Amino acid sequence: MDLWMYEKELYEKGITVIGGVDEVGRGPLIGPVVTACVVLPSNFVLEGLTDSKKLSEKKREKFYDYIVENCTAYAVGECSPEEIDEYNIYEATKIAMKRAIDKVNKQIKLEHILIDAMPLEIEIPTTSIIKGDAKSISIAAASVVAKVTRDRMMIELDGKYPEYGFASHKGYPTKKHVEAIQKYGLIEGYRKSYGPVKEVLEKGV
Repeated sequence: MDLWMYEKELYEKGITVIGGVDEVGRGPLIGPVVTACVVLPSNFVLEGLTDSKKLSEKKREKFYDYIVENCTAYAVGECSPEEIDEYNIYEATKIAMKRAIDKVNKQIKLEHILIDAMPLEIEIPTTSIIKGDAKSISIAAASVVAKVTRDRMMIELDGKYPEYGFASHKGYPTKKHVEAIQKYGLIEGYRKSYGPVKEVLEKGV
């Protein structure tokens, strides 16, 4: 599949400043949901770029560096665990996306947004693409930036609390992770509205 297909259709209409938007971290029990908005130049080339989940950690890190050095503009948006608990993860993800878009829009005037799956009501025209991170190069780039940004947060947290295993599971509810919170209790940053965390809170661990 031509990853430039959606971008080329917009180029043909005279629309050249296109932001790709994606998120990571809807499923984890801890930390923020992280989004990225990336604008790529029309001559951008990165062989092998696709949905970040299909890339190895080593390749994602390498691609991240290349993307941030060679893109036209990029920014990251977050929604905190407290906001996730207050609004729910779906609404929090949309807020985080808007934050990333707003940051980029201050750097360069966005003309169109390509978003992975999620419909977004904003003033800038948008196209929501199911599995967009595997169909649009701009969204694929955003997926890498968001994923690496959040993974680095989890690795940093692992340095402070190695017993929880954040470097390996990245905050997702693996068996090892759930057992760790049941054994050691909750640290700051857990999403209190998520099932396994609620169970620990109810037991008073």
